[in-house]
Amino acid sequence: MLFGGRNDEDDTVVAVLASAIRRDIAFGVLRPDQKLKIEGLRQRYGGSNHSMRETLRVLAAEGMVEATSQRGFRVASATEDDLRDILLMRLQVERLGLARSLERGGVAWESRVVAALHAVGRADAAVQASPDDVTALQWDEACRDLALALTEAGDSPRLTGLTGQFYNQSRRFRLALLREGRIDFAARTARREALRDAILKRDAPRALACLEAEISADLGA
Repeated sequence: MLFGGRNDEDDTVVAVLASAIRRDIAFGVLRPDQKLKIEGLRQRYGGSNHSMRETLRVLAAEGMVEATSQRGFRVASATEDDLRDILLMRLQVERLGLARSLERGGVAWESRVVAALHAVGRADAAVQASPDDVTALQWDEACRDLALALTEAGDSPRLTGLTGQFYNQSRRFRLALLREGRIDFAARTARREALRDAILKRDAPRALACLEAEISADLGA
């Protein structure tokens, strides 16, 4: 066999480990610029040396961790410059994804978007009523699902993949705003309703403007 790779079991272990570490980076359990040592991570999350190295390589490719010159890893930084850069990329990628979806998506896509918007509304209500880590994570996942739904009819899996990647990089900033009580949920609801109406009317300029306003507000810009 010419090409080799991880088997399905390896992939599953790496996916589980990556999800756990990604979550702890988002919630600040693993701090920006914190060094990530294989043995310490194994004691905390499980897995083998090999699976943990593979996990860190996956997270490095996503921009969640950074490889150091000493061939180690650390949590990616979270500076104001990082926030501005992530905002720039989310705006560019998600605007393009929505524009393509508006051109190519049909009724099934519209229904998917409406359902995702409804789920975000329910998650907003839940996290306001009980702002613990569980509801915060569910809220964040609902918001991520909406971001993916808006781009998924654009006939570009790589573009949708980039949407998820840059969204993941923005999670620390979004969840910090949530913990600090700096999210205007009433304004969020109004923006989403305007976005839904623009999408259903296929008013691309209005939909793109609503999306830009939502992403900017989502990151405190």
